[in-house]
Amino acid sequence: MEIGTIGAGPFAQAFAKQALKAGHRVKLSNRRGLESLREIVDQLGPGAQAATKEEAAACEMVLLAVPWDNVPETLASLSGWDNQILIDAINPYHGGAGNFTPADVGNLSTSQLVAALAPGARVVKALNNLTVRNLEADPIVNGARRVAFVSADDDGAKKQVETLLGGFGYSVIDLGNLRDGGLIQQAGGPLAGRDLFEQGERYK
Repeated sequence: MEIGTIGAGPFAQAFAKQALKAGHRVKLSNRRGLESLREIVDQLGPGAQAATKEEAAACEMVLLAVPWDNVPETLASLSGWDNQILIDAINPYHGGAGNFTPADVGNLSTSQLVAALAPGARVVKALNNLTVRNLEADPIVNGARRVAFVSADDDGAKKQVETLLGGFGYSVIDLGNLRDGGLIQQAGGPLAGRDLFEQGERYK
């Protein structure tokens, strides 16, 4: 599968590493342009490609991984969503690294707001429990699989993301719809940033 990323920061790069390892191709994009992505793509290796936001958003599956403050502008610059699956990996924080303040999103999940800003996309909330460090790490540790959570209003899209993350090696748990599952996953929820494992049969 060809997967696009809107944003190419540490989280998107960690996601790309797992996707490439699982045999997918990744088109990375950011707001600074193709030249700024050259070193990142070289480091990621075969299967990674620098792309425009429009090219990345045209992929069958797209990871949204930009700062919360940039979400409205970023999605407003993209139009013509046509049933692409948009994975929302964003947490509601204002500011940048070292200077984060929680954003007030009321009783909505970030994914509900993303869905409103990206009509035509099938939004799935995922990966908010994984920090960059844990997303970069091996999903299987001593026979136990790291847990990844998904939530969506579109069951078909949710199932496809479950399959994708399961292919990475994660144990995927369905948290329900965008609002309830999203609120549990995102910053401020009980599962945000949790590094959880499912211990079952030993995986090789």
